[in-house]
Amino acid sequence: MRPRSLDEVAGQQHLLGPGSPLRRLVEGGAPSSLVLYGPPGTGKTTLATLVAGSTGRRFAQLSAVSAGVKEVRAVLEAARRELRTSGEQTVLFIDEVHRFSKTQQDSLLGAVEDRTVVLVAATTENPFFSIVSPLLSRSLVLQLQPLTDAEIAEVLDRAVTDPRGLAGRVTLADEAKAHLVALAGGDARRSLTALEAAADSVLAAASTPEPAADEAGAAVPEVDLPAVEAAVDRAAVRYDRDGDQHYDVISAFIKSIRGSDVDAALHYLARMIEAGEDPRFIARRLMVHASEDIGMADPTALPVAVAAAQVVQLVGLPEARIGLAQATIHLATAPKSNAVVMAIDAAMADVRAGLAGSVPPHLRDGHYPGAAKLGNAQRYVYPHDRPDALAAQQYPPDALVGRDYYRPVPRGAERAVAERLPKLRSAVRGTPPNGSSGLGTEG
Repeated sequence: MRPRSLDEVAGQQHLLGPGSPLRRLVEGGAPSSLVLYGPPGTGKTTLATLVAGSTGRRFAQLSAVSAGVKEVRAVLEAARRELRTSGEQTVLFIDEVHRFSKTQQDSLLGAVEDRTVVLVAATTENPFFSIVSPLLSRSLVLQLQPLTDAEIAEVLDRAVTDPRGLAGRVTLADEAKAHLVALAGGDARRSLTALEAAADSVLAAASTPEPAADEAGAAVPEVDLPAVEAAVDRAAVRYDRDGDQHYDVISAFIKSIRGSDVDAALHYLARMIEAGEDPRFIARRLMVHASEDIGMADPTALPVAVAAAQVVQLVGLPEARIGLAQATIHLATAPKSNAVVMAIDAAMADVRAGLAGSVPPHLRDGHYPGAAKLGNAQRYVYPHDRPDALAAQQYPPDALVGRDYYRPVPRGAERAVAERLPKLRSAVRGTPPNGSSGLGTEG
């Protein structure tokens, strides 16, 4: 069912519209090396084949899974020889190019630069992570999108009726098609594989292998929902622990927790676990998030995240999924505050900017001989000797007096801190309640 022309390609209309670079190349425009980047089953190999076939150029293909530098050099030498003898340019298609080492990728540069080959490279990983910069700069990067549900349904309908596919030997129930579309996850190849498996089982159970040709009027067997469910165990999770999917999913996980969408957060957690993500990585991100986005709004969030990390370490999967889920639910439903991270970042920004200064003498260490002669630790007021354990004295260096770093939000447990903090600052600074000085209101 591989498309034989651009008009048969499902999806990718942003790349195939009139005047688009890819259509111009296929229709005989100036040759340009391409990097086709997108998920599996979106048409990367198909488009590479169409580029070679429609332009009449010689076509060579390598898979980065099995090819080494020796194989690459042999193909490039053959391309040079062909160009010298017949003037015919070679389209070199390399599938899974991200699996090539830097050395292997570098070996392509000369041939791409002098147009010995038109490189069409396919990758499921973000090329800006996985392909060397010199090769990227010589290529046009085109991103393919997952097929929409409607496009997957179109692919399935075509496969049922087309002579290259099932040629009308079965029909496809609406519920079964909807399930195949859902299983595909935007991957046309996956949808066709599942359809083929389900159709094979239905045809095998039928009384004749091709009931549509039965002149007695036997009914064409139907691929129904139970047939699809029996043929397909579960959808494979699209996820690459070393590529951009790794970063995209963990980003969506954290942002869902931050946004208090507990159900989305659990989805992304399940997606990572099913794909084999290191549970220690998930636990580390939960611990960071507990302080970064919740902090004092729920002081129990960090201990819960740490406990989940201990469960991962001491118990491991599959049981550790429960602790990770509990921590995810706790953090997603907790009141949110970024006051902790804002406070430490503001303090560190001042330190980097040179706002430090000497430690006030009364706060310095006074335990060594001669400290008193230097004035260290003199006139220090021990807070526990004062009512409410609060003593008015200067704590920060002179340049930072009155600087407010921590700004609690009026949510969750931090609401009480927000109400108490002005009184604490007033007491230790010796200022009127809610008063501030210097840079305090801007810090």
